Amino acid sequence: MKKYIFSVLLMLLGIASTAMAQLPSVTLKDINGKTVRTDTLNNGGKPFIIDFFATWCHPCNRELKAINEVYEDWQKETGVKLFAISIDQAQNIHKVKPLVEENGWEYDVLLDPNSDFKRALGIQMIPYVIVCDGKGNIVYKHNGYTDGAENELLAKVKELLK
Repeated sequence: MKKYIFSVLLMLLGIASTAMAQLPSVTLKDINGKTVRTDTLNNGGKPFIIDFFATWCHPCNRELKAINEVYEDWQKETGVKLFAISIDQAQNIHKVKPLVEENGWEYDVLLDPNSDFKRALGIQMIPYVIVCDGKGNIVYKHNGYTDGAENELLAKVKELLK
């Protein structure tokens, strides 16, 4: 009986580990107008982070600024890449590129003015962060921001590299 239970548990764990969510396919544009499909986002086999933000969202901007302070170190240490997804609506989309440039953000910034990608992922509130493994599987999700929360992101990325 113990062997049976153990076998069932192993089987369930196997199913759970292979049943990770993939990114949905939504077509967005980057801040330079290039078309990008979200299901093709990748980092050459290394983990990557997707961070949903808006120019008017103070916690979002605090989070992206905090990550920016350590982003270069993160890249050197882990090779991680961050995709910042703006959900600013069409009438405010012109504010995104100046914000990115003003802050010196080296992130890949994509525009989701109709919130199609956000909605496809079932996201209700921003800031919202997703960590994906090297194959594009969603392995971690977090919403909201408190000072220091970026350290948790780095820890999740490091776990994926083990």
